[in-house]
Amino acid sequence: MGLEIVVKDIQEGAKAEVSRIKTEGDAKASEITNEAKEMQKKMLGDSLAKAEEDLQSLHQQVISSANLEVKRITLNKRKELLDTVYNQTVEKIKSMPASKKEELLKSILNKHEADGSRIYSSKESEAIVKKLTSLTYAGNIDSIGGFVLENEDRTIRLDFTYDSILKSVYERSLKQISDILYG
Repeated sequence: MGLEIVVKDIQEGAKAEVSRIKTEGDAKASEITNEAKEMQKKMLGDSLAKAEEDLQSLHQQVISSANLEVKRITLNKRKELLDTVYNQTVEKIKSMPASKKEELLKSILNKHEADGSRIYSSKESEAIVKKLTSLTYAGNIDSIGGFVLENEDRTIRLDFTYDSILKSVYERSLKQISDILYG
């Protein structure tokens, strides 16, 4: 009988130990599972935050790129319109009545004739220029109108062509023209 009690005590002790080890194992497994779930949640949260940050950055890049493209297109259209205005002005100058052309040439010559000894003009203006000045007519230049004065030793040339006057005025007034056209 004594041996049976000892065996029974050992079996009960072993069962208790197995139960305790199983409970500790379950607790440890539960703790590891919970830690893994928390780590998974944190990694998922970090991944979502990173994805959202990347998406926000990409969104900003797309918006910036689109804004630059819109500005480029707008500037190109403005340049086209300003070029059109410039070309229309050139056409208006070319189609001015002869009397107006003569009046303009006379006005410019009266102010600057003393600055030169030779004069050049476009083929169209040659007859008017010869009529209006006593300077030596030196030949034709490629121009929509006006003239070029040159001194005796050909070291100084004064350009009073409508082309250069228009270009100068256009460049000086570009901002003002743009403001008028585009507010």
